[in-house]
Amino acid sequence: MIWKKLTIDTSVEAVDLISEFLNELGVEGVMIEDNVPISEDDLKSMFVDIPLIEGENDGTAKVSCFVDDSFDIDSLKADIAAELVRLEEFIDVGSKEISVTDTSDDSTWQNNWKQYFKPFRLYDNIVILPTWEEYEDIRPDDIVVSIESVMAFGTGTHETTKLCIGQLKKYLKEGQSVFDIGSGSGILSIISVYLGAGYVHGMDIDPDAVKASFENAEANGFDKDRIEFTCGNLLDSNYIAGVSKERTGDIAKTAVNNKVDRQYDIVVANILADVIMPLSGVVRPFMKEGGLFITSGIIDTKEEEVKAELLKNGFEIIDIIYMGEWVSIVCK
Repeated sequence: MIWKKLTIDTSVEAVDLISEFLNELGVEGVMIEDNVPISEDDLKSMFVDIPLIEGENDGTAKVSCFVDDSFDIDSLKADIAAELVRLEEFIDVGSKEISVTDTSDDSTWQNNWKQYFKPFRLYDNIVILPTWEEYEDIRPDDIVVSIESVMAFGTGTHETTKLCIGQLKKYLKEGQSVFDIGSGSGILSIISVYLGAGYVHGMDIDPDAVKASFENAEANGFDKDRIEFTCGNLLDSNYIAGVSKERTGDIAKTAVNNKVDRQYDIVVANILADVIMPLSGVVRPFMKEGGLFITSGIIDTKEEEVKAELLKNGFEIIDIIYMGEWVSIVCK
């Protein structure tokens, strides 16, 4: 499908009204660019690889949208221009310039990222290898993880993923079971199998991530008897209502189609501190007696808050490691 990018040069003051007008015209979603300072609270909650560079807030903004060929672009521009003139009677709408700056086929941009994803090595003997790349420096004891799709979070390059991989190498024993919550591309699940896990279950709230995970598992030759992925959310009320608060040896069944009906030696969650904290209150029934809960995705400013929540929910913290500004906490 062919997409066109339409950009409106405007003011911060007019952004919301313009966005709402585009929605009324049938445009699904907008991209807003401005230099409004990010609040301290918002900054703490962000999970980003690239540092945010803020310019001087001069009150200007850009509102962009992508439209397919079902839209008459000239008619759309005329409607927007008329609305900007109307709004100008009440508020500052900036320069009102409207431009069509890009035309692209989505099949092209969906694959453009591949040129930047190259093979790399982790922890001496783990090689992350995109299936479209070649890597000559393979050693006899290397674990080569083939990645077919990364249309979801998790290539192994981020510190939080590296922390989890290191903890799995340290704690996972041959034949143990692993529950990977927020599995993304499935990389932690797949590496767990390579490290000797007997069975791995990955779960993510995004169906596209689940699809990518199955593709990656298949690229590594793993079938559903060894590794599987489902779409679900342990914090959903259906899960919480169906899980016994007491350890009974059996997981209470839930009404959710893709339910988790077993307990695991290791539960790993590489998500965010603000998800790990409520998760710590519901994850225990999915763990075997003596099982481990490996967490990552915790920014260092949230460490104490996460530790307090884990302790409140009856966990014993046995290991904490750091990489950059990120923290991994292991508890039982």
